[in-house]
Amino acid sequence: MNREEALSLVREFVKSESLVRHMLSVEAAMRFYAEKFGEDVEAWGLIGLLHDFDWEIHPTLDQHPQAGAPILRERGVPEDIVQDILSHADHLGLPRDTLRRKAICACDEVTGLITAVALVRPSHSLYDLEAKSVKKKWKDKAFAAGTNREEMEHAAKEFGIDVWEHVDNVILAMRKIAPELDLVGNIQKQDET
Repeated sequence: MNREEALSLVREFVKSESLVRHMLSVEAAMRFYAEKFGEDVEAWGLIGLLHDFDWEIHPTLDQHPQAGAPILRERGVPEDIVQDILSHADHLGLPRDTLRRKAICACDEVTGLITAVALVRPSHSLYDLEAKSVKKKWKDKAFAAGTNREEMEHAAKEFGIDVWEHVDNVILAMRKIAPELDLVGNIQKQDET
């Protein structure tokens, strides 16, 4: 399965644009790390893009993501990618024994917090967002209360990266697709240095 087919599958099953943007964010982060570690960028990207494709049709832990796995298999997603997608769900107890399994877990939850912080800034943009702004909001447990900070810290540690370096990396990855995420805001794109 290529990216175009994967995005088509996502669009078939996901009607919420915010959920699509979440999956695009995780895809961008996974691609960033695949490049960083010299891994297969396309495979890592597919894991990020497809990891929550079934959330709207299977919105409970009894169903997500395991009930989506047969659909992925029917559509030709390689079994190793299906297993990596399944591994992002703690309740399934699959081992996170590969770098990309650790990556999907580390990239999933943090993208939501980063998006929430960007949206409350005056610029509404990723282009001027830095990890220190996320760190300030991190301490406010009422802010983005649906995100689990302990899970994010644990996942980053398991992935072998400092949580704030990780936040910085994910922000950089998400900036590359800020227009698709509707997070350009009211500032122009800044040149990356």
